[in-house]
Amino acid sequence: MLPVTLVLLLGAARCASAVFSFPLRISPAQVSQPQPVSPAAPKDIVGLSLASDPSGRINFMAMVDNLEGDSGRGYYLELAIGTPAQMLNILVDTGSSNFAVAGALDPYISTYYRSDLSRTYQSLGVDVTVRYTQGSWSGTLGKDVVSVPKGLNATFVVNIASILESESFFMPQIKWQGILGLAYSALAKPSSSVETFFDSLVEQEQIPNVFSMQMCGAGLPTTGTGINGGSLVMGGIEPSLYTGDVWYTPITEQWYYQVEVLKFEVGGITLSLDCEVFNADKAIVDSGTTLLRLPDKVFNALVDAIIQTSLIQNFNNEFWTGSQLACWEKTEEPWVYFPDLSIYLRDVNSSMSFRLTLKPQLYIQSVVTFRGDLNCYRFGISSSPNALVIGATVMEGFYVIFDRAESRIGFAASSCAEVNGVRVSEISGPFSTTDVPKNCITNNPLREPLMWIISYTLMTFCGIVLLVLVVLLLLPNRRLRDDPEQVNDESSLVRHRWK
Repeated sequence: MLPVTLVLLLGAARCASAVFSFPLRISPAQVSQPQPVSPAAPKDIVGLSLASDPSGRINFMAMVDNLEGDSGRGYYLELAIGTPAQMLNILVDTGSSNFAVAGALDPYISTYYRSDLSRTYQSLGVDVTVRYTQGSWSGTLGKDVVSVPKGLNATFVVNIASILESESFFMPQIKWQGILGLAYSALAKPSSSVETFFDSLVEQEQIPNVFSMQMCGAGLPTTGTGINGGSLVMGGIEPSLYTGDVWYTPITEQWYYQVEVLKFEVGGITLSLDCEVFNADKAIVDSGTTLLRLPDKVFNALVDAIIQTSLIQNFNNEFWTGSQLACWEKTEEPWVYFPDLSIYLRDVNSSMSFRLTLKPQLYIQSVVTFRGDLNCYRFGISSSPNALVIGATVMEGFYVIFDRAESRIGFAASSCAEVNGVRVSEISGPFSTTDVPKNCITNNPLREPLMWIISYTLMTFCGIVLLVLVVLLLLPNRRLRDDPEQVNDESSLVRHRWK
């Protein structure tokens, strides 16, 4: 049982609240109202070519509800791997590019991929290691056939890594046994020459280079039991999964799904930060990250603004940092005490932007505990040493379209983003971008390869030093050869060290 420390919350109006200490794994802002553009610019209309497939190879409706999981431990898809088919649940991750499955037993999983039992498996004899923000794994690269039982009437050959060793990758109570990296090949390990799962699917089955996701966990407890659902639509867009218009933002660089964030609002008040701060290092859309992660400076400003706006002024700091849960009586709902949050993204028309609004039901997240008399919640936002990551906390409110063909990401209000009949996400625009710079992204060509560059530089330096030492050892030492006293002195030094 987890250790529990009861700490009373102060200043909570009408709120009989407490904070429980659980180890969790996973100044007033300047008022600035958005300026609408008039008349409103027309938005992209989803073409029928993306909503239907006359060939019958893709059944978008069959892909509806093909995901299970929650924001706490990720959403996963069932895949059939090898011949005969082995059924495994695979975590869907738009923040990495390798397709990998457990190839050996692990304390936290009971099912794994047996490549030796598949007559279509082909070993490539290549070792591969992938490190994530949390956890890592190592294994061997091969090829095998894969099919998606729910919706894709095809079998295709993909690169697949068998995970033989891992650290902090598989977790207690998870229901998945591998990871499906859907980002670009630039992130693939051991090199970008490893064709990704989705690239293989597009090339072999000639489907549109588009996929879309809906995560239906808004307001539901993060249990890790897979009780929540969602949809991964490969090859297009399913209109029944969203309402209203689709708004697109450009993919600014094809490695992660990098976008440009222009500003944040808390309760309608804009954070007084330069837009470069939001995009420092990068801002990405990543289904494999459970929370909305913000660079330290942005996170601190956001928390300060929430505290100033919230009806609860004296929240424990540990709640904001993710090390404690906040609990209310079952008759209370905490969301009424917190403000809406809004993220502005640059539109495909760079002179405009649009706004994603999160209701508190998305970022004050229900968590299952052993307390039967209280409902407990976690803060669905965390600090990050570098990147801004639009993770499941945000994605649960929206239908997200990864339009790789047009290098853009679309957002629309998700049809399942409701809590007790109340919609918990909004999308609106267009707004003028005259109040922000024309470019909020600082060009940094090093980024991900930085550590490799440092490593190679150090290796080169060490090699030069070693070469110099070898040359010095091989050169005749005239001073020692011509002066016997020097030899005796050197010998005495050696003896002295041994005393």
